[in-house]
Amino acid sequence: MKATILISIKLLLVMTVLTGVLYPLLVLGLTQTLFPEKANGSLIMVKDHCIGSALIGQKFTGEQYFHARPSAIDNNPVCSGASNLSITSAKLKQQVAERCVDWLSFNGLSARISVPDEMLYASGSGLDPHISPMAALQQVKRIAKARHLTEVQGNTLIALINRQTEFRQFGLLGEERINVLLLNIEMDKKFK
Repeated sequence: MKATILISIKLLLVMTVLTGVLYPLLVLGLTQTLFPEKANGSLIMVKDHCIGSALIGQKFTGEQYFHARPSAIDNNPVCSGASNLSITSAKLKQQVAERCVDWLSFNGLSARISVPDEMLYASGSGLDPHISPMAALQQVKRIAKARHLTEVQGNTLIALINRQTEFRQFGLLGEERINVLLLNIEMDKKFK
């Protein structure tokens, strides 16, 4: 009995050192060496100032910026999560109807326009940094007007959306998407 307990304690200590110390240090060293940007949170720096992460959505409210999808947690990364409202919820239906009307009105779109789903429903994490190319294109008219862009500059804005579009991973996983923060940064560089 005493020998079994002694072996168990030794095994516990060895496994604690292996899996609790050495393995995490190995993984940390590999990620910092091979993927330092991603390992440190994909932080976006502008003029030596951190303005966000490419992995976490931000709330843009100005007319001169592309807007991200709604967030049930107001884009607060501390309490990541969804609203947990079911598809049959009257409150969810009301929120979607209000978001639809607000989207069409804010962007000066006809009521016949189909609003992309991601602009009506909050993401599961509440932190999704992406929108579809269609959602970005529906905002071009408003942004061009707010920034006093000419028609040629408006076409340049559309070309910028096309350049910022990320395609399906491996050609089949996910959907085409645009990171709103990165798009707004590039737009600020192009149209000051």
